[in-house]
Amino acid sequence: MAAGTTLLVRSAALVRALAGRRAGILLPNGEAFVVALAACEGRGAVLINPLAAPLEIAAQLADANVGAVFTVGALAPRLPQGIPHVLLDRAPREATVVAADATRTVDLGSHVGLSLEGDPDAPGRDEEAAVVYTSAMGGRPLGAVLTHRALLHNARIVVAAMALRPDDRVLAPLPFAHLFGFTVTLVAPLLAGATVLPEERFAPTRVAARLSSGDTSVVVGVPALDRALLAVLDSQDAARLPDVVRLCICGGAPLDPDLQARWERRTGVPLRQGYGLTEAGPVCLFNLLDEPNRPGTLGRPYPGIRASIRDPVTSEPLEHGRTGEICVAGDSLFRGYLDQSNAGLAVRGGWLHTGDLGAMDERGVITFAGIRKAMFTRNGFNIYPRELELAVRELPGVTAAKAEAVPSPERENDIRLTVEGTPSPDEVAAWCERRLSVYKQPTEIVVRAPR
Repeated sequence: MAAGTTLLVRSAALVRALAGRRAGILLPNGEAFVVALAACEGRGAVLINPLAAPLEIAAQLADANVGAVFTVGALAPRLPQGIPHVLLDRAPREATVVAADATRTVDLGSHVGLSLEGDPDAPGRDEEAAVVYTSAMGGRPLGAVLTHRALLHNARIVVAAMALRPDDRVLAPLPFAHLFGFTVTLVAPLLAGATVLPEERFAPTRVAARLSSGDTSVVVGVPALDRALLAVLDSQDAARLPDVVRLCICGGAPLDPDLQARWERRTGVPLRQGYGLTEAGPVCLFNLLDEPNRPGTLGRPYPGIRASIRDPVTSEPLEHGRTGEICVAGDSLFRGYLDQSNAGLAVRGGWLHTGDLGAMDERGVITFAGIRKAMFTRNGFNIYPRELELAVRELPGVTAAKAEAVPSPERENDIRLTVEGTPSPDEVAAWCERRLSVYKQPTEIVVRAPR
């Protein structure tokens, strides 16, 4: 954190670039991400997925009025030409500020001895802290605005629900640019004084070795990640995980109860499912530690979060056992989208309508029952068919396009793209590679002659 403060003090060019504008963070997991957060100095930080394509990055930077981007040399070529940026390959020792007039290396090492003080119980300001692009049901991702107050509230309830403590070592394989990874594996552990173990890129063999070595006490993942880890562990002639591994959490997509059972048999640790979404800050439901783990359920609301199952049309609460839309309320909710159109999720009477379906029992435990909004998940990431279809329709010669989910046991879903027009499948694939994130690339492309 001190290195980020030093960067601002020593770089007038960076301060000028950010004056009245937001900062962008295009970084893998690691120390540089924390340095960049500190250098944002509390202003809105646009969290950009490192898997994003250049055109997606450019659209987000323009939409959010970003003045400068914190990144590394390997990702800098994806930025629009001419935008000021800060290379943090050598953070927290030094940074390189690249501006229109000059490139300058800034020494960040003299912050030794700097004391940063603050109130750990401060509620946080009702000012924007982060912008995360999501909810592309209408065809274009929307920038969801999270305030300092909302993020701190969510992080604190994560600390309480996970019983995080200073001696915990939290494995962080999920991207910090994704709010699940950002809050649960970065902000909450740091708030508890725990150690964060960032994984720049998920490699099942390496992560399994870390778990088996006793290096980690808390593991947070998504179903595809846990399935890959389990395959590696099953291939090894090894005992159960060390006793130091006390908590394994899964979110981001529906979790197969069979995977939960296999995980616990193999590791000796229950795999507890949770639920959340960016607009909720993000986490809101969890199989809490002081209660039995209930496989196949999303659990109950986190402390400080309210949940309700409501009629999707009338918004009226439904009785226990009936299926309806999952709605949540509380201090973690986002402030709204940068784009004030009606294309995203709605908040009515303080309740966020998630677009997901579920049923609640008499104990308040919620079971997932499907998705109402136009999306599906792949490797824990949200896929919006409309976004893919609009991108492909811009390819000359395409008259129609349809993206749909194809169930996959490894990745939740694959993507089938059916195109009407004259381009070849290879031309469609090349077009998608230039315009869409890695996880949005179609698995199967079918081209039909125009009608």
